[in-house]
Amino acid sequence: MQFTKMHGIGNDFIMVDCLGEDGRALAQQARAQAVALCDRKFGIGGDGVILVLPGETVAYQMRMLNPDGSEAEMCGNGIRCFAKFLYDRGHGKDQAELPVETGAGLLHVAVQAGADGKAATVRVDMGEPVLIPALVPTTLGEGESPVVSLPIEAAGRTLLVTAVSMGNPHAVIFVDNVKDYPLEQVGPFVESHAAFPKRTNTEFIEVISENETKFRVWERGAAETLACGTGACASVVAGVLNGKTGRRVLVHLPGGDLDIEWSEADNHVYMTGAAADVFEGNWVG
Repeated sequence: MQFTKMHGIGNDFIMVDCLGEDGRALAQQARAQAVALCDRKFGIGGDGVILVLPGETVAYQMRMLNPDGSEAEMCGNGIRCFAKFLYDRGHGKDQAELPVETGAGLLHVAVQAGADGKAATVRVDMGEPVLIPALVPTTLGEGESPVVSLPIEAAGRTLLVTAVSMGNPHAVIFVDNVKDYPLEQVGPFVESHAAFPKRTNTEFIEVISENETKFRVWERGAAETLACGTGACASVVAGVLNGKTGRRVLVHLPGGDLDIEWSEADNHVYMTGAAADVFEGNWVG
């Protein structure tokens, strides 16, 4: 099975091209071996496996497998890698925006090429955030309250959680010092908390100013990672809802920066950031 290793600001993925005649068989193989593929000591190593598939209603479809073998609805850093993977191989170069089917619905990506003619940055229309608790999904909150900031207990402390879905569930927690925060204790607790029936990604956010934040994340099915695109989007939505940030924020993640904007014009969240190739290879495991 041929693959391409890529990363979006340190969030790394094993890309498997399933567009050819043997695409269905490759997809099945990748699904069956996702845990082995992502193993950093005995496999290729990665924060997930991304399948590049033919779409059902548009040309392309992205599916994302977590390191534990489960499937994620979406991945913000992953879809930028997906867009670069296609663009650098001549797909969609004649389109201003490329529609992509995901588990979270149809999303649109716009590529900005560098001097070498390859994709340098990708802007993704991440769609509207989901704020109705039952649709996040979470049992925290009631009815259609746009802000879910209710305390739950973890690691001997009370957490104030804002639940947001960007096609996948997020629990955003604002902290004073993100660098020293005990993420390794709190993250797993929140991920598997009964209030999140599909588990959740958990973001820990330190506000620098209304237009700048620091970010760490405990990802569902992957533990701490260097970046999470949907999480960065959710953190800005939560920042606005809690009166902590403006609508356009430069988010500093451990792997790099993302420019996130929650537009007042259409209520969509827009994410702009880089994606890069690492290496190519052939999996024989």
